[in-house]
Amino acid sequence: MESLSETVWDVFICGTGLQQSLLALALSRSGKKVLHVDKNDYYGGSEAAFSLQEAEEWVKTVRNAAINLGSDTQDGIFSSSGNLSLSFSRAYSLSLSPQLIYTRSTLLPILVSSKVYRQLEFQSVGNWWIYSPLLGHIAEQISRYESLDEPPHKRRKGDLRRVPNGREDVFADNSIDLRSKRSLMKFLKFVANYETDLERWEAHASGSFPDFLSTQFGLPPALHPPLLALTLSPDTPRLTTTAFALPRIARHLRSIGMFGPGFASVIPKWGGGAEIAQVGCRAGAVGGGVYVLGRGVDSISAEPATIAGRDVECGSTDPVLVEVRLKDEDAIKARWVVGAAHDLPSGGEQHIESAAAVSISVVSSSLDSLMPVTAEGAPPPAGAVVFFPTGSIRIKADGATPDELPPIYVIVHSSDTGECPAGQLTADQILFQGVLYASTNANTHDGHAQLNEAVACLLESIEQTPIPKVIWSLHYTQTSSSSISSAFNRTTPSSTSPPPAEDSYPNVLRFPSPSLDLAFDDAILQEVKDVWEKIVADDEDKGEFMVFEDREGMGNDGNDEE
Repeated sequence: MESLSETVWDVFICGTGLQQSLLALALSRSGKKVLHVDKNDYYGGSEAAFSLQEAEEWVKTVRNAAINLGSDTQDGIFSSSGNLSLSFSRAYSLSLSPQLIYTRSTLLPILVSSKVYRQLEFQSVGNWWIYSPLLGHIAEQISRYESLDEPPHKRRKGDLRRVPNGREDVFADNSIDLRSKRSLMKFLKFVANYETDLERWEAHASGSFPDFLSTQFGLPPALHPPLLALTLSPDTPRLTTTAFALPRIARHLRSIGMFGPGFASVIPKWGGGAEIAQVGCRAGAVGGGVYVLGRGVDSISAEPATIAGRDVECGSTDPVLVEVRLKDEDAIKARWVVGAAHDLPSGGEQHIESAAAVSISVVSSSLDSLMPVTAEGAPPPAGAVVFFPTGSIRIKADGATPDELPPIYVIVHSSDTGECPAGQLTADQILFQGVLYASTNANTHDGHAQLNEAVACLLESIEQTPIPKVIWSLHYTQTSSSSISSAFNRTTPSSTSPPPAEDSYPNVLRFPSPSLDLAFDDAILQEVKDVWEKIVADDEDKGEFMVFEDREGMGNDGNDEE
């Protein structure tokens, strides 16, 4: 068998994040020689999922590294309560990518057409909640009892209110007056087909979304937070534009009922995006790809090379071979090199576009009260979303007042996700657990103090005795950056990305940093498809992108190797 350095590889993929793993899946039936490496000793990159021990080791690596890891992850902070209610390390599978996948996302049909859906299990995200702080004087009064053994409803600082999940919920909500209900229904009817009513919103596209709601639909400020929550906007209401908000609210509403009543999005069981990345890599291996972990790239160069005994010069119909030198000094030759910006040597000056403060908390509650079944025939939810609007967490940061700070989102996962134990038997009781994934925009402030307060307020507000506690937590800051020589440049209505430019070598293709969006970004699939089309452009029978037949001998019994 030839060594890695003796083989001329058709494709060299660096990193096992979601983009690279989906590319490996797309190439798995191409017959090409694919070498897929990762500088880490685990799969998934910034979409990885960790046991408790692996998470602690990851934090140590981040602290000791001179470069960023994951999706430009910085300043990992590990903490544990030392509580004995923690189970063994591998009973946990904590995701760095707990993104929601909307049921109308183009990812789901791709997973079906590529035949890997049999290896994945998805669960519904049922309810969305809004956290509302109690009136200031009441909160101050309640805070005096925090050191006493009072029931939770006398100690909490705020309440959770469920976001209406359709017309019936709106009209059944007694807290909304009839006039406001009519205004809300008018907006929901509009947003369902907003693309066809440009006259109403185009002039307001770059303006504040709350202003649009007030001026065009007469919606009172009290009804703005539920709609802002559905946008998943990382910005304050003033900075959330109408052009940003409308397609995201429409995405949510159009997704309800796609695969059943009562939910608009799903989450992969056992570790979020890490499961999809591993399935993609597994398909690549079944298709003949070679996988090597713990081997990063040191340098890339391209010189006139020899293929099949003939010289290949720049400008010929064949691409110049790229020489990739690994950290252990092995020199790999490949026709195409693909990787994310943080996995390949710098392709140009890096520009930090955005940052998010993130925390992962294992808590001593199943969090069942946040996941009721609210629609007849709906599956039991395994996830929920809690939205903390701007101003709801009363902690100042870096000179900014609470009313100037961005919102906080907490994605709640029950033990049904397989990310924590379903129930741990102790000497006198069964302890249940859940996982909270909290995040907030950290472009202008640290954000971690706000996350801690939000998690504490959430646990106090669910009215459980005793109040659930955080028994393990991980904090880190995640950044998304772009390179002036990236092959692709994902943009959003609020993006400040520099214009794309060509890479030094046309057959070195760089994916942009993974999005910090809390929902899967379908633009990722287009980026993967664009790379795939470049690689297979000259193939006579390249087939359709991610459309495969069952492998011979593989049926629908779930034993398909890919």
